[in-house]
Amino acid sequence: MICAPAAALARFLSLSLLVALCALAADAGAAGPQPVVIVLSWDGTRYDYPARAETVALARMAREGVRAARLTPVYPSSTFPNHVSLATGTHPDRHGIIENSFVDRAGKKFDYSNDASWIAAEPLWITAERQNVRAAVYFWVGSETEWRGRAATYRRRPFDARVGEAAKVDQILTWLDLPEGQRPGLIMSWWHGCDGVGHDLGPDAPEIVTQLLAQDRELARLFAGLDSRGAWAYTTVLVASDHGMAAARGAVDPQPALAAAGVRARVQFGAGEAQVYLADPAQRERALAALAEVDGVRAYPNDGLPAWMRSDFPGRSGDITLAVDPPNVLRRSSWRLTLSSWWSALAGSHIGAHGYAPELPEMGGIFYALGRGVPKGVTLDEVRAIDVAPTAAALLGVSPPEQSEGKSLFRVTQTASY
Repeated sequence: MICAPAAALARFLSLSLLVALCALAADAGAAGPQPVVIVLSWDGTRYDYPARAETVALARMAREGVRAARLTPVYPSSTFPNHVSLATGTHPDRHGIIENSFVDRAGKKFDYSNDASWIAAEPLWITAERQNVRAAVYFWVGSETEWRGRAATYRRRPFDARVGEAAKVDQILTWLDLPEGQRPGLIMSWWHGCDGVGHDLGPDAPEIVTQLLAQDRELARLFAGLDSRGAWAYTTVLVASDHGMAAARGAVDPQPALAAAGVRARVQFGAGEAQVYLADPAQRERALAALAEVDGVRAYPNDGLPAWMRSDFPGRSGDITLAVDPPNVLRRSSWRLTLSSWWSALAGSHIGAHGYAPELPEMGGIFYALGRGVPKGVTLDEVRAIDVAPTAAALLGVSPPEQSEGKSLFRVTQTASY
């Protein structure tokens, strides 16, 4: 039997515990919404393109947030390797996507694939999901299938290049309008950028400005949506590109030199870079000697690549890596290509290409950041592609992807800085 004083004490303690729990709940509610990080890739948008146009959204990011003088891609400076590096924070020699197209030693071909099983390093959307942050992806290399049993909560598939940025902005805003328990913390989306125009007409074409402004208008519409929702206190937007673009006009085909030397090989072309898969690896020295005679081509055995390349992935890389500098392009010879090059030269125009050494000025991309956790009006000299994923992770308050080698660009606190 409990005496009256003891019973009163028990009631008091229970009431005190209830009050304490209510206070904790109120504090948790007062903390506000969970962070949201939106990562946008503007394909093929060179570092100097924004200076050519009177942008609204990018200019706002530079004025009220952070911009970089250039983003340095990984090698090769091609779309698929760099999108995976942007998402994993590491190089092709660790994540395994060595080009847009390649073959493995078992004969299986990777050809602009969105199958995540090819990726050997953890992508950012998996990093988020593993740490209980919902992710949403509207087109990104490797996002369409599960990666080792996990996938983004929300994902758009299959990839369709005909889908414009207006549809992506609409979907991003729809995701942001979901209830707190359902809203994604990480949103990633590939945008067309200026890649198509740069390839077709060259990086100096006036149409570059037209395309850049079209992309900027959709970004401004996204920002207007964030403004109207009062979302900037918990939202950060990162805009990056995978590579730049160089004017190209001279095609180089190494296959005739290999054939003349009696070397049987498959060459997988990548514009500024190519992989040579020898039918007989014992012919490597003969192949290197033959390739040394091809003007403008540098040939490296894949067990002796320069340290900065970081592109050799066992079982996927060829026996030899070829590299050229712009305006040369590594391509298979054809009468169509010859005619096209002749006509372009006659018209005084060029096509555009990439895949070259990352440090070449033309390969530099863009990087902008705006919102929570981002200082105001800061210009960084250089941002690396491998820094984007750890930066996004830090803004979300989670650890970076497991194989990440990059660093967060900002020191993120719990309070908003925007």
